[in-house]
Amino acid sequence: MPANPPKSSILLHRINSNTPTATHNSTGPPASDNSFILAQKRYPLACTIPVPDTLARHHTHPVAPNQCCSAVVRQINAPISTVWSVVRRFDNPQAYKQFVKSCHVIVGDGGVGTLREVNVISGLPAARSTERLEILDDERHVLSFSVVGGDHRLANYRSVTTLHPSTTGNGAVVVESYVVDVPPGNSKDDTCVFVDTIVRCNLQSLAQIAENLARPK
Repeated sequence: MPANPPKSSILLHRINSNTPTATHNSTGPPASDNSFILAQKRYPLACTIPVPDTLARHHTHPVAPNQCCSAVVRQINAPISTVWSVVRRFDNPQAYKQFVKSCHVIVGDGGVGTLREVNVISGLPAARSTERLEILDDERHVLSFSVVGGDHRLANYRSVTTLHPSTTGNGAVVVESYVVDVPPGNSKDDTCVFVDTIVRCNLQSLAQIAENLARPK
């Protein structure tokens, strides 16, 4: 991989189903535009950051008419290696995901294809979730999983988390995007607000843990 990979300006907006399909394809941006743009009808996230092309392409999700998509960004004052050591543990999401009570691997050894069963804390509209590891790239710092079963309302949920160096110092930038079905009786906006809140809480917890690990003892 080149020392300074090309970067695209990825504008993180929520996606709505009226956005042209070309914006959502998984192979990259339209040939006439070197920017990855995730667009939403309302409530755009005020965040434009440079993201390496090799990572940005993971955040362009195909979105069906009954689905919504969004992304959350967090800067962390800790080395990528420290942050990644926490994120990559597919068998231990409760290390930083506050709404996870417990997790155990039911199939696999931690590589791609591994299945985990996650038990959720009480108070959420869910009890357990069965999730499959889709991508684990230690070189480029990419992790992706999809929800394949369980007792919850977030059907066909797929998440992608990528890490890259911060342009302001020695820290890391975490980008987590997702696509999910909109549950019956809910709007796309309601679904995005709910999931965004959970992701934002998780990344805040991740930042606290990674920054504590990075502090001199």
